[in-house]
This record gives sequence, C-alpha cells and structure tokens, in this order.
Amino acid sequence: MTARYTLLATAVALALPLSAAASSFAGSSAGSSAAGASNTSGSSTGDDKIVLQARDDAAMFVATEGRVRGAQLEAAFRVLRAQRDEARAASELELARSILAR
Repeated sequence: MTARYTLLATAVALALPLSAAASSFAGSSAGSSAAGASNTSGSSTGDDKIVLQARDDAAMFVATEGRVRGAQLEAAFRVLRAQRDEARAASELELARSILAR
C-alpha cells in the first residue's frame, strides 16, 4: 500500500506545471525581505532546509488530497506562515503544491 501511495505521489509531483514555481510561497528567502526587514536570527537557512525536507510529505499530501500528512510538512507549514503573509492566507493544499514547485 505504501508503494502505491509513493507511486501516486511521484506521478502527481511530476505532473505539476512548471509555472507554479514562479508564484511559489516557498521561494528562497534570500533577498526577499519585506519592507526592508531582515531575518536577524540567522535561521533562514535552517527554515529553508525544513521546507525542502518536507517535499516527500507534500507530495503525499497533494496525492491524497490532504488525507495523509506528515510531521515534516506540518513543520514546513509553520515556517512558511511565520515568514510570509501570503502563506498565512493560502490553503494547506496550495502551500504543499508550492513546496513541490521548489
């Protein structure tokens, strides 16, 4: 059963349009500070890593239409919503797709 979900998740991830990358909520934090604010905690690299590590969970989430969610994806949702205003307004499915578009 796990192999079936993995295959389905992979198929969905490969089928996503490349244009989604241009409007990704999960884009790199380098040079994208809003209104001149900067991240002084030095954790942006760690936050980016959390989001990147959530790709497998995001693929499963998208493939199952939100029925299967993992701990790494939950962590990535928290990071994205803490860093970006537009991510706070986005649905979890939209955020998962943006993670896959990275």
